[in-house]
Amino acid sequence: MKNSFKGEASIVIDAPREEVWDALINPEQIKKYFFGTEAISDWKVGSPLYFRGEWEGKKYEDKGTILEKKENELFKYNYWSSMSGIEDKPENYVDVTYKVEEVLGKTKVTITQENIPSDEMRKHSEENWNKVLGDLKNLVERNVAAY
Repeated sequence: MKNSFKGEASIVIDAPREEVWDALINPEQIKKYFFGTEAISDWKVGSPLYFRGEWEGKKYEDKGTILEKKENELFKYNYWSSMSGIEDKPENYVDVTYKVEEVLGKTKVTITQENIPSDEMRKHSEENWNKVLGDLKNLVERNVAAY
């Protein structure tokens, strides 16, 4: 059995859970906080999920399958990155879970990534997720303030 690491990042957003949920699965919102990524899916369990974009001048297409979805609570998919330098085969996919919960009138989002091949990749992953969550928080709180 190969080594496998788990990364985690979380943030509390001053916004209703439904607003945060929408930003997590709405392609127009995703593009605004997720490095300009275009997310493509019908957002149903069992469906493919693609992330396309350009990073540091290189085009990428990452892909996975939606594994679980509970409205306003949980979104889980597996994922392989074309930028990872590892072969596109099932054992190289990571599982990404977004857990959304209400905490004292605010919304806590926790992102967990499992099956990361190395501790170095885990640290890199957590840095990315913390940046994504910070940008998500800024976007959603701005959207809510605009109402």
